[in-house]
Amino acid sequence: MSDYARPEMLAETDWLAQHLDDPDLRIVDCDELPAYQRAHIPGAIGIPVHHYLKDAADSTHVMPGEQLETLLGQMGIGNETPVVAYDGSGGVVAARFWWTLDRYGKPDVRVLNGGFTKWLAEGRPVSNRVPQLQQATFRATGQDAGICDLPYLLANRGRADLMVWDVRSRGEYTGQTPRQNKRGGHIPGAIHLEWTNLIEGDESRAWKPADELLQLLAQNGITPEKEVLVH
Repeated sequence: MSDYARPEMLAETDWLAQHLDDPDLRIVDCDELPAYQRAHIPGAIGIPVHHYLKDAADSTHVMPGEQLETLLGQMGIGNETPVVAYDGSGGVVAARFWWTLDRYGKPDVRVLNGGFTKWLAEGRPVSNRVPQLQQATFRATGQDAGICDLPYLLANRGRADLMVWDVRSRGEYTGQTPRQNKRGGHIPGAIHLEWTNLIEGDESRAWKPADELLQLLAQNGITPEKEVLVH
């Protein structure tokens, strides 16, 4: 993992297997609750609300800091609690969980590389036991540095050093599969590179090596000197 710029953002299955009994570690299963209840990594806790962490008052947006404070407190996660998040969907939901916590000032959160898919492929243990956790205290700091709003996009989308990266499916990008969107299609000028292209296609479902990722991104015009707005 040394070839990644930020290897500390990922946890490998070998490492997690060695730390399953760490009482300070919170392992979070980010799949929908019925999937968690069927089977999960031993000691993992499920998310008792929608796993996209939506605002209870407006599902267009992620939940505000005060809602996250209540949720994480119930899940036994405080500001200093180390967290490993995983899912069985290639990491897309676990990455959203990481992003939400990172936005609100939670520093020690990692995504399990390969997630539940890799864990199962390696024959590692699973459980359906729900752990009992003590209430914790989390205080959101409300970081907005990594957030782009619509006014910013409209004011800047003509810049040569800025690009919009659409990571959705090809059908959503073209408008053939609008899903829950009111209108199909994409933001004018946005490039399309589905997020699934960033992970291995084998049973590991782990992130591709850094050199492959850099090459893939560069082929699509995504380079370090550009400001990239992802959706």
